[in-house]
Amino acid sequence: MSKLVLRNLSRTFGSFTAVDNLDLTLNEGELISLLGPSGCGKTTTLRMIAGFIPPTGGTIEVDGKLVSSPGSCLPPEKREMSMIFQSYAIWPNMTVAENVAFGLKLRKIDSAEIKRRVGEILEVVKMGALGDRYPAELSGGQQQRVSLARAIVVKPSVLLLDEPLSNLDANLREEMRFEIRRLHDEFKITMVYVTHDQAEAMVTSDRIAVMNKGRIERIDVPYEIYRNPKTRFVAGFIGRTNFIDGRLADGQVHFPGFSIPAESLQSDTPLGSEVYVSARPQSIHLHREAPAAAAGRCCVAGTVQLRAYLGEYWDYHVMLPGASEALRVTARPQEVFEVGTQVQVEIDLTQLTVLV
Repeated sequence: MSKLVLRNLSRTFGSFTAVDNLDLTLNEGELISLLGPSGCGKTTTLRMIAGFIPPTGGTIEVDGKLVSSPGSCLPPEKREMSMIFQSYAIWPNMTVAENVAFGLKLRKIDSAEIKRRVGEILEVVKMGALGDRYPAELSGGQQQRVSLARAIVVKPSVLLLDEPLSNLDANLREEMRFEIRRLHDEFKITMVYVTHDQAEAMVTSDRIAVMNKGRIERIDVPYEIYRNPKTRFVAGFIGRTNFIDGRLADGQVHFPGFSIPAESLQSDTPLGSEVYVSARPQSIHLHREAPAAAAGRCCVAGTVQLRAYLGEYWDYHVMLPGASEALRVTARPQEVFEVGTQVQVEIDLTQLTVLV
């Protein structure tokens, strides 16, 4: 069943179009991330869903009921939604338990029921022993857990999250990504999650909507978004990749330094004379000697131009003959090649993605 539906949603500010005829449907209990760079329209979309700003075109429906249109906008407090902000927005003069109870008190819930529900949710977010502490006594991760607890305890129809982890350090961000996913799986709340961090979106989401210039450029499950990005923008925004431009002639696609049979490229549409592909760094392997020929593989000589050891892997830049840009290659820690070394570059053709 559709929980939240955005139809032809638009928002302009003067002559600037922030959101441009956007369509999006969330099913009951689904978590969708709006992912994109600054200025792509993701936060504006979230604020329209929340009711903070009205759309200039299109509609928003929740459970089949119209809540936003250019001529009518239901106030935020009547939408049965909760929102978690980047700044946590928890009251510094209230204890953890009082912060979590705040929304329940506004709803005039019985005090015994408030105490029970606050106690339960604090245990769920692993803050049960810290109910009497004040925000100043908590770490950033603990404050975000309080914010999550406060938002979930009121049992919202839709939970909105606006870059909730951007103020945390790298280790805490990684921990809280999994925490948000765990809480979603436990409570089955419909969530819209705004972020510019692709790893965050990959961990937390059922589906990812990649936004560009006010539109959704690609929406799918995380695995498909990464494996088959379809466009140059999505391929570059989701993870690291190599863009390789080639030309189709006589059944072969000719790239700088190597050529491959056209039929080895999987594409939803016929190839044109100009062919653009994405090659993820982990789909390319380096060897000291040319490996045995294998179906779906292409091998070409190259030279290691730069390298960086990142603990879990090596990041190599390898230049092919006739190429203007080096290929990025991810290699295991034990695969050590010095700068200037001549190597055999093996490309897995099954992992090349044709882009439009």
